[in-house]
Amino acid sequence: MKISDIIFQFKITLKDINPPIWRRIQVPFNYSFWDLHVAIQDSMGWFDCHLHAFHVKKKHSRNIIEIGIPSDDDFDDMEILLGWEEFIADYFQLPGEAVEYEYDFGDSWLHEILLEGIFLKEKKIKYPKCLAGQRACPPEDCGGVPGYESIIKILKDPKHEEYKGTIEWLSGSYGKYDPEIFDCNKVRFGNPSKRLEMAFSE
Repeated sequence: MKISDIIFQFKITLKDINPPIWRRIQVPFNYSFWDLHVAIQDSMGWFDCHLHAFHVKKKHSRNIIEIGIPSDDDFDDMEILLGWEEFIADYFQLPGEAVEYEYDFGDSWLHEILLEGIFLKEKKIKYPKCLAGQRACPPEDCGGVPGYESIIKILKDPKHEEYKGTIEWLSGSYGKYDPEIFDCNKVRFGNPSKRLEMAFSE
């Protein structure tokens, strides 16, 4: 068996939202945290237009490190590692291990990234792969969990004074937005290397 034949299976669950919004994906063993970030973005349905970070507990320590993209706003005493230089296999060894992933430091979308299993690749299957999931992810820039809950309330009430404006705003980016619908067969994964080039060319 070769390392290149191994895949990791993760369950991604958006925190603090009920009913839960989640995805189950499989990614290659040799993925970096940047690669995993891109797979999370694409499977969840985010637009990857904000900063992100993985919050990882050091082994045999209570200290938390961040893996992502350092910015000018980072605190001097905070250890931030480059996502494309850190590999998931160095941090995940056993099913049941989890890290936290934060997307958009303004809205602060927190996700649990749980390693469910380690498997061998199946022939003729292209990875990463989305196996399952439930519910659409919240709209970008909606104001975090409180803003999302407000949108859900508005969408359930066509007589709400903000209903028409909310529908128009959502249709600009999502077409018809239905918070209950998710189809894993429609997930398309981007190329992490090209996404990294785009991130630094903007």
